[in-house]
Amino acid sequence: MKYSIVIPCYRSSHTVRNVVELTAEEFGRLGIDDFEFVLVDDCSPDGGETINVLRALADEYTYVTAVELARNTGQHNAVMAGLAYAAGDIIITMDDDMQTHPSQLGKLLAKLDEGYDVIYGYYPDKKHSGFRNFGSWVNFMTVRILIGKPKDMRTSSYCVMRRYVCENMKQYHEQYSHLQGLVLRTVSPERITSVPIEHFERAYGKSNYTLKKLLGLWSNIAGFSVVPLQITKRCGFGISVLGLLGALILIIRKLMHPSMVIGWASMIVAIFFFSGMLMFTIGMVGEYVGRMFLSMGNYPQYVVRDVYTSDPERIKTGGANRIISGKD
Repeated sequence: MKYSIVIPCYRSSHTVRNVVELTAEEFGRLGIDDFEFVLVDDCSPDGGETINVLRALADEYTYVTAVELARNTGQHNAVMAGLAYAAGDIIITMDDDMQTHPSQLGKLLAKLDEGYDVIYGYYPDKKHSGFRNFGSWVNFMTVRILIGKPKDMRTSSYCVMRRYVCENMKQYHEQYSHLQGLVLRTVSPERITSVPIEHFERAYGKSNYTLKKLLGLWSNIAGFSVVPLQITKRCGFGISVLGLLGALILIIRKLMHPSMVIGWASMIVAIFFFSGMLMFTIGMVGEYVGRMFLSMGNYPQYVVRDVYTSDPERIKTGGANRIISGKD
């Protein structure tokens, strides 16, 4: 059985070598000798430092393939690019910063023997900042509400999956990918489990997730659900009912107290409220229409600038130096 480790890399020139070498050592301790690494440089803005390290690893180790993307696409699309090159029967995704530590790998792989198809590692004690933890909580609640994620299912970027799951995920070619959404539309929740693992401190630097990137990732979930549209529809109906009740109350009060003057302030507040709800609803619909428009334009998930490996036969998509995209 072959194992593929897919690692999206972004400004990781100081850490990714340790991740690869420690993971290879951990495989040795587990008695696994058939494995490969697919390292995807998500167009790191560091003057070529990250891709140079990945190229050196690919030259040094026959089990390493380095994929260089032509533009930054985000962590989830970078993982999708890595899945396109992964040839293993078991696919493992992990981070490049040593927080998803190789020493915890055995805990996840042990669950394969119990018949699970997807195994997530989760952190009872996270080493992230308060802002990042809050963003993770918002993402957790959003996925739970929008795409039916089970309440007891804990997830992270540290994941083990079987080959058929990877093959099904690769059929999704749209620009706005979300890995949890793709897993949940592929695998029954009974076949997914979570394992508590230790979360290590970041070995170097700080998180590359900004508020803008977190919001972008959160919005990608909408592509896997129509719940936001249903919510706006229900909110619109509820507000209409409240408006009708309010109008009836005003009419009754006016009939009972003819001298009562309807306030200017209440009218302005009502205008602002209903205008805001209308704009919100139109914006939500516009988000879906906009994504449909971009999908019709065949915007790719990623574009591969180059592929580096000491064994070109291992490249399933046609060999190094081939420009490909997530639409292939």
